[in-house]
Amino acid sequence: MKVIVDNQLPLQLAIHLRSWGLDSVHVLENGLEQSSDLEIWSRALDEDRVVVSKDEDFVILASRPGDSGRLIWVRLGNCRNVALLAAFDAARVGLIHAINTRQRVIELR
Repeated sequence: MKVIVDNQLPLQLAIHLRSWGLDSVHVLENGLEQSSDLEIWSRALDEDRVVVSKDEDFVILASRPGDSGRLIWVRLGNCRNVALLAAFDAARVGLIHAINTRQRVIELR
C-alpha cells in the first residue's frame, strides 16, 4: 500500500505511516511542496498512492466521475503531532481495511 501525505500534515505522519509498513512519502520528500492539488492528485494516480490530506479540494477530485484516485480525508481539528499520530493509530485497522478494499474517500475523524 502506498500513500502520499499532503502539505497540511506533518512530515512526521509520513514517517509514522512507514512504521506501519506502508510505502509512505510526504510531498516535501519528492519536490511537490509547491504543487497544486491537481498536480499532487495526478502524481498519486500515476503511482497508485492514496492521498492523505485535510484539504477538502481532494474530496472534490475524488468524487469526479471516472476518477480512480483515493483519499484519506483527515477531519480532525488542529492538534499536536502526538494526538494526530495517536488518532491514526487508533483507526489503523479500519484505515488499512478501507485502503485494501479500495474505498475512494476514507474519513478520519
